[in-house]
Amino acid sequence: MRTSDSHEVSQLNELKIDINALCQGAHYALSGSCVMVEQMPIFGGYAGGLEETAIVDVATTLNSFVMMQGSWHLDGPVHVRWGITTAREALAVAGHAARAIEENTHLILGNQYYTLAGPCTVMCLLETAAQAITDTISGREILSGVASRKGVYTDQFTAMEARMMGEAAHAVAGMDLHEVNVILDKLVGMYEKDYKTAPAGKTFSECYDVVKLVPTDEYIEVYNEAVKILTELGLTYWNK
Repeated sequence: MRTSDSHEVSQLNELKIDINALCQGAHYALSGSCVMVEQMPIFGGYAGGLEETAIVDVATTLNSFVMMQGSWHLDGPVHVRWGITTAREALAVAGHAARAIEENTHLILGNQYYTLAGPCTVMCLLETAAQAITDTISGREILSGVASRKGVYTDQFTAMEARMMGEAAHAVAGMDLHEVNVILDKLVGMYEKDYKTAPAGKTFSECYDVVKLVPTDEYIEVYNEAVKILTELGLTYWNK
């Protein structure tokens, strides 16, 4: 790896760290490498509720730069019940924490994406869009995703989810915060009722041409359906 590549070291939950991470972080710092410090506070876990988890999120973010000499911090508040970062509560934690830090520092912040639904489903794309909207409007500089189906199933990641992440971010860039909150509330409400029946979606080889590396016509139709929903909610990016 080049020193300019991000070298990851992870903190533990919550507000803890072990000797291995300390040694790893020291090595990266002394070698002059780009250090990415990762931490995923758990809503409903040791920290408690929304407010408490947001405070822990801010603390772990600041700790990434103070103790670990991080170049940037990779966040990822996750819901203890669903194991995703796209739940309403997880988005609230991520949004409030990032907004507070961005308003008072020049630190570089990222967020990682774990959806409940799998690729080639409208739900997965709407989940992705909701988090990209939250991250963008709260000032995060880096979006890292998408790990579909909670990132625990093999071969269920494609570039189409990342495309939605990028386009949704562009769609809200520069918009009024309160206007975006209204859109976001409606958007999350569209998929959170389906958590218990979230579609598994398809594997990469089922929704992509593995030779040409392009999405199938089916996935393009699914993507366009998600775009239609987002456009009807008030995002004008795809009308240009």
